[in-house]
Amino acid sequence: MRTTRIQLPTPLVEGRFLERPNRFLIRCGVSGHDGVQEVHLADPGRLKELLLPGARVMLHPATGRRRRTRWTAVLVESQGSGWVGLRTTLPNDLIGEALRARALEELSDWSLVRAEWTHGRSRFDFLLEDGDSRQLALEVKGVSLVVDGVARFPDAVSARAARHVRELAALVREGTMDAAVLFVLQRDDADSVEAAGHIDPDFAEALGEAKEAGVRLLGRRCRVSLGRVELGGSVPVGRELS
Repeated sequence: MRTTRIQLPTPLVEGRFLERPNRFLIRCGVSGHDGVQEVHLADPGRLKELLLPGARVMLHPATGRRRRTRWTAVLVESQGSGWVGLRTTLPNDLIGEALRARALEELSDWSLVRAEWTHGRSRFDFLLEDGDSRQLALEVKGVSLVVDGVARFPDAVSARAARHVRELAALVREGTMDAAVLFVLQRDDADSVEAAGHIDPDFAEALGEAKEAGVRLLGRRCRVSLGRVELGGSVPVGRELS
């Protein structure tokens, strides 16, 4: 099966992280530009293990008259582990491409029906269907936190993520369709992914309930470079990290 990749925007300009005044804004020093530069950050997670003083951050010049900030953060360098993606839409873009190309071995029996499928109070990322017209709801979760070779999700409390996996479990219990959660690591330095129970015990509990109900738990690495992000191999998903 062919490789799935997403090209990163160009040009990318190197900056150095200085501070983060709020969830969606960081300040950087940028070579060739006077003063401190304000940068839009799409990822609302804590990212405290990545956004360290002096960390290299790759920035893309912003476009559009209504943009408050001049730059958008695209990548951050993890000390000793290479680049980590900061674009929250990238995992869904990658998986969408992979589904259209039938390039996910773990979901090879399923074809893409549509993205952003709404059911009840939630909108799930993808709706799939097999040859027997059985349907599967797929939710994609981007992961950026890795500690000691283990990817951990979430890196901040997420009531929305817990609600999503509980609703997936309910769908499976009803017996009308299948469901899966696919954790996409925006990096390539983890051997497994687990629920971060020490950060969000409710999500860890919800994920355990979903697994017991029959929701499939899947994980994939990414190979991240300055030019592109490429979907990598599978990693196992654990139930809970205490």
